[in-house]
Amino acid sequence: MNISLEELKRLDPKDIANWPAPVQLAVLCLTTLLVVVLGYFLLVSGQQDVLAQGRAREADLKQAYLDKKSKAINLEAYRQQLAEIQESFGALLKQLPSKAEMETLITEINQSGVGRGLQFDLFKPTPSEVKTTEFAERPIDLKINGNYHDLAAFASDIAQLSRIVTLTNIQVSMPPPNSADNGGLLTMQAVARTYRALDGEEAVEVRKAEADAKAKNKK
Repeated sequence: MNISLEELKRLDPKDIANWPAPVQLAVLCLTTLLVVVLGYFLLVSGQQDVLAQGRAREADLKQAYLDKKSKAINLEAYRQQLAEIQESFGALLKQLPSKAEMETLITEINQSGVGRGLQFDLFKPTPSEVKTTEFAERPIDLKINGNYHDLAAFASDIAQLSRIVTLTNIQVSMPPPNSADNGGLLTMQAVARTYRALDGEEAVEVRKAEADAKAKNKK
């Protein structure tokens, strides 16, 4: 059945029941299509975003589970490794002098140089210490004159002390070309860093100061 444009114009919107069947079917199809499209954009589209977020969340949770599972499987190995680290660290701490032994260590450093026949232009322990939660560091500024072999032997002697001492910021220089002959002596400037273990009260104070600083930074 063909319906002309003029017939469509004469159709009464208030009397849809009496429209020709093809027109009614066409209107029904358009209405159904409109409902489906609106339903998709209003309902399904938003749910798809939620679904995508859920899938991403699922992937993150699976990865977190696998990471925790791996750690749980190797937990005993981690504990053994931690015990070995603590044992090694404890052995290193035993190589640090106590507060009472610190002055003796400083004297040993000086005697190491004197014993090699070196001339000290500067031997200056800093008045204050740098403290961490485990130890205190005290730098000593050095300026020493001597030949190459004696300076090298002094550095070796420092490394072989019973207590931990490190030489840092080492600078070795020759005398200026226009200076008088000084027998081929070299000048070495360095910082000898000595370390000592903190006593119980000092360790508590340092940890408290660090905790206070962290709390202050969070505010």
